[in-house]
Amino acid sequence: AAFDFVDFLKKAGQSYWQILPICPPGYGDSPYQAFSTFAGNPYLIDPDQLVAAGWLTQEELAQYSWGERPDQVDFRRMYEHRTRLLHTAFCHFRHDPPEDFEAYVEQEGWWLREYALFMAVKGYYNDGPWTQWPLDIRLHQPEAMREYGEHLRDDVEYQYFVQYVFSRQWNTLRAYAREQGIRIIGDVPIYVPLDSADVWANPENFQLTRTRRPRCVAGCPPDGFSANGQYWGNPIYDWGKMERDGYDWWLKRIGAAGRAFDVVRIDHFRGLSSYWSIPAGNRTARCGKWVEGPGMKLVGAIKKAYPQIDFIAEDLGFLTPEVRQLVEESGFPGMKVLEFGFDSDNTNGYLPHNFKTTNSICYTGTHDNETILGWIKSCDEKTRSYCKDYLGVTKDEFVPWAMIRLCWSSVCDTAIAQMQDILCLDDKARMNTPSTVGANWKWRLESFDKLDDTLAERLAKITAVYG
Repeated sequence: AAFDFVDFLKKAGQSYWQILPICPPGYGDSPYQAFSTFAGNPYLIDPDQLVAAGWLTQEELAQYSWGERPDQVDFRRMYEHRTRLLHTAFCHFRHDPPEDFEAYVEQEGWWLREYALFMAVKGYYNDGPWTQWPLDIRLHQPEAMREYGEHLRDDVEYQYFVQYVFSRQWNTLRAYAREQGIRIIGDVPIYVPLDSADVWANPENFQLTRTRRPRCVAGCPPDGFSANGQYWGNPIYDWGKMERDGYDWWLKRIGAAGRAFDVVRIDHFRGLSSYWSIPAGNRTARCGKWVEGPGMKLVGAIKKAYPQIDFIAEDLGFLTPEVRQLVEESGFPGMKVLEFGFDSDNTNGYLPHNFKTTNSICYTGTHDNETILGWIKSCDEKTRSYCKDYLGVTKDEFVPWAMIRLCWSSVCDTAIAQMQDILCLDDKARMNTPSTVGANWKWRLESFDKLDDTLAERLAKITAVYG
């Protein structure tokens, strides 16, 4: 279906497809809480391609159900059934692996070997977090690494297989998109979760105690989304140590993203200027404080190492003069979100008549926002009235496409809309509500019936009109 979507984008005259992180999701099924920043998400592997490769049969595939609702991912079913299905495919695969399999493992071994062992040990201990494993393997001791690697050799090999298949399928899709003139914008979350191979294998990169517990955790101060702020709980980097080794881990991370995507969006870019540090043990973000981040020292290292990569700075949140200066000095385009533009007066910086630069990306909304239709129906009357006056429309139902038109007509170099807004869907299709767990990340495009020629022509027309 991803190939069909690329075809739609081409027909609609589009140039970019922005996606959420493609890492294996952890807590809350969130792609921003992944078990590895380098690994691919097994849920995205296409089983039909495994059948075509001869590693699955249609009968084996037919044994599993993926849920009752085509418009919603059933993560519980995916967790239970997808793993069993991939194990079945692995049993067939290992009898005669392709010639390039060993080369893949060798090439990606610098992250893959530790990730594969991490996932194998995690499975051995009933998927419990590594902070609850026995001390020797929890502390990554060499002898324990050898012993577990030997004992769990089959499970480690299975993880190699999963990542090999994901990589092969992903590279095929990306190559197809490139052939159709579609560049993929990938997303690099600023933080990684505590329960990840990244922290387990590289504890020296984080502010941890001797027993490898976080000294402080990440989040955001109280804002319009939450009176208590956003408590993310991710361990925070030891930026001093990272600077001393030339930001080696970060450069490897950005390099991997540059190989996977055509454009790299750096999530929570303002956290590189200063970050909200919450003492470990607190359960809300209210008790945090701002601490200076690496700023241009890290950004400069990234630009020097990867001059060929195009970046986007996700510069949303509490913006200070220092954050604005960092975005400007980086040269990366920032983000303008129209949904933020109508909650004050006509001096709001997210209203297009106040945009100061073309080096920006204009969005209708993001994965953290309500859909445009959901937002216009839920906002207060003053905001709703001002928005409709600004857009020149009279009915709520007209707002999504009027907002898309406004987005496309802005001076920003690039305009991006959520698929939910292009389809005029309400908040039942919302992707994420910050500071909540359980109902997020589930929406999916249920069929291509609505992506017809009429919709493609409508999108292509305003793209041509506004250049």
